Amino acid sequence: MARAAEVFWRLGYAATSLDDIAAATGMNRPSLRAAFGDKHAIYVRALTDYWTAKFAAMRDALDENVPLSEALMRAYDAALSMYFSPEGEARGCFVVGTAVTEAYDDPDIRRIVAEGFLRLDAAFEARLSSSRHAGEVRSGMDTKGLAVLASAVMHTIALRARSGTSREDLRKLAVSAVEVICQ
Repeated sequence: MARAAEVFWRLGYAATSLDDIAAATGMNRPSLRAAFGDKHAIYVRALTDYWTAKFAAMRDALDENVPLSEALMRAYDAALSMYFSPEGEARGCFVVGTAVTEAYDDPDIRRIVAEGFLRLDAAFEARLSSSRHAGEVRSGMDTKGLAVLASAVMHTIALRARSGTSREDLRKLAVSAVEVICQ
């Protein structure tokens, strides 16, 4: 499934054919269909697998045992690790780069994207709320608003990674965002 996901990530959903997936996986079309279903089913599974990996990385990054600023940087560094291939290729976020364009016409993809964004916001909000109780966030700050801001920065980093902004410059952006969120 990882090889199929890479093809979708590179080409997008609409431009990816079953022949592209077959070539990437080494499986013929009938075997692909038998094992995973049609192109839509393969894509939905790749999208779901991506969110699963993203949330595991977020859970680890937002560990309560480190200061908030470190946890946020760990979250952004984890995202950057996903947004750049192991070879350093700028690919951005799978969701932002491929699913958002399909969400308009596809209710399944729209639901998966929306639920994922809400879950991302909730992960940031939970960490910010606990940090407020620990005195790392001022008591009057709106943790839900800060969480959406933290997510928005992640989306911006994803878009800019896809468009070719260097990893170093994106990390600088993340550092600036953490400073704003933690002030």
